[in-house]
Amino acid sequence: MARNKQRDRAAAAVSVVETVDGGLAELIPDRERPRAWTLLIDGAPQSHVDLDDPAHLSFEYQRRLGHIADLTAPPNRPLQVVHLGGGAFTLARYVAATRPRSTQQIVELDGLLVQLVRRELPLDPGARIRVRSTDARAGLAKVQDGWADLVIADVFSGARTPAHLTSTEFLAEVRRVLRPGGLYAANLADGPPLTHLRGQIATAATVFPELALTADPTVLRGRRFGNAVLLASDRELPVAELTRRVATDPHPGRVEHGRALADFAGGAAPVTDASAKPSPVPPASAFR
Repeated sequence: MARNKQRDRAAAAVSVVETVDGGLAELIPDRERPRAWTLLIDGAPQSHVDLDDPAHLSFEYQRRLGHIADLTAPPNRPLQVVHLGGGAFTLARYVAATRPRSTQQIVELDGLLVQLVRRELPLDPGARIRVRSTDARAGLAKVQDGWADLVIADVFSGARTPAHLTSTEFLAEVRRVLRPGGLYAANLADGPPLTHLRGQIATAATVFPELALTADPTVLRGRRFGNAVLLASDRELPVAELTRRVATDPHPGRVEHGRALADFAGGAAPVTDASAKPSPVPPASAFR
């Protein structure tokens, strides 16, 4: 009976559609969760948020980023996190729920999107989350040296990662902001022949000594367009535990690291500011 009432409330929820700086934003109610919403920009899914259960991560790539947040430090220890790209603030909400007293900074260029999310999907007023409406790289430049335990990059403009967030110079800024032993995690999107993904691995390898990559096996085999999460640090990575977690996800993933990851990159050239390009345009079928 209670579940039926929840579904009735969810069915009564109405989509919210507004024009933001990045295009047409839609907040679509989740019919299975009474206070959960999916954010789309120009038809491309960006985030899923459950206001009643912010620790619930629906999207595959967000679950993998959540695993990385879990493994950044021992359980219950507050984190200092920089989120480049805000979306619906899903990962910031997750960290606030799973690690109370964490201090977080969100950098999101789209000021109208920030206003929409704050109004329709309000943050917990007790969460230590600061939101800056500015370019990701400009916002990163304002973070002090060695401040962050974790930097998460999940920046898309028109479903593409901007060119200036793909270079060695950008990653040098990320490493400056990370404290020793801190982790960098980036949501990357690519499809066959995976040129962008291979280039991002080569680029990160020039800045960080330790790398790992996790994604759906079909994406890694170049059979379809999809998301991959790149993990980098100056310390040994928790590869075994990350592998165990992604293997037991509802949509199991694979983790590559070490020699296998270097072989996967296949001698790709690092990207610099001078040679940087946005990530590829997703095919129309990617969001069906």
